[in-house]
Amino acid sequence: MPVPSLVRVTIAENPPARLDKALARDVPEAAALSRSRLARLIADGAVRRDGAAVTDAKARVAAGEVFEITVPVAEESHIGGEEIALDIVHEDASLIVVNKPAGMVVHPAPGSPGGTLVNALIAHCGESLSGVGGEKRPGVVHRIDKDTSGLLVVAKTDAAHHGLAAQFERHSVERHYRAVVHGVPDRGDPRLKGVRGVSFEPGGVVKITTQLARHKTDRQRQAVVWSGGRHAVTRARVEETFGSPGAAALVDCWLETGRTHQIRVHMAHVGHGLIGDPVYGGRRKLSHKALGEAAVETARSFPRQALHAATLGFVHPETGEALRFEAALPDDMAALIETLRNSA
Repeated sequence: MPVPSLVRVTIAENPPARLDKALARDVPEAAALSRSRLARLIADGAVRRDGAAVTDAKARVAAGEVFEITVPVAEESHIGGEEIALDIVHEDASLIVVNKPAGMVVHPAPGSPGGTLVNALIAHCGESLSGVGGEKRPGVVHRIDKDTSGLLVVAKTDAAHHGLAAQFERHSVERHYRAVVHGVPDRGDPRLKGVRGVSFEPGGVVKITTQLARHKTDRQRQAVVWSGGRHAVTRARVEETFGSPGAAALVDCWLETGRTHQIRVHMAHVGHGLIGDPVYGGRRKLSHKALGEAAVETARSFPRQALHAATLGFVHPETGEALRFEAALPDDMAALIETLRNSA
């Protein structure tokens, strides 16, 4: 039977005033213990100084003191595994990269208790999950919306989880999305130049910088705000235009930050909401004259936001290798684009 591990931590010079912060600073990196995990271990009596348990995370510490942390064996997850087919792009002992289909929720929630990516990963990974946060479960460090398709990286170990989370926090992860939008977000459009939060960069890049927060009246939505929200930056560049004059476009969007619904909200903010987006798509209609009846009907009936996480690049959190993955457009978006491309 696996036994708990014991981690010894010697407090270095000039420690933070609180025990949890001091341990988080000085704990060996290989132990992969986050401050939140350490706080739980302190509360559970798993942290000892001179043989006595210290259960107050705010306890004061001094340089040179030695603490022993008993890290219990990871418990089985309370989330059940489900045998669901996965499109696996890469897998090793530390992490897994998946091309998620549209329609799949990433993590169980009250409205989606099963059939999620996490359920599928628990079944697929099995005993290779060494434990994240003390539980044998995948470490979700970023998400994409249920009806957005594309690439996700998920940690299989605590060390990988912390390493990936740090990269996302530093905004060093490369994330490119392909979106089909109403109109053409062209820097030459005088209307676009007057939109607050919009600036322009070389190469035809439109930069959108705002704060994002929950909508005041609809808590399921996000909204652009100018104070009190979370900093959000999206860049977009037109790849292809459809119809005449510029009825729709295929756009490469990439994230500096990764907020909920960020691309959908930002593109709507600049007047170029995503085709098929039931929440942020707005009332903008495609013109039969500009596109033709078949293309307009195809776009009008598209059942989800036309958004695909196409590129994902990061540094492997344990080997240091630079990794970059690409996922081709799913069939539904490819068919939409082909119809728009062949429009009258």
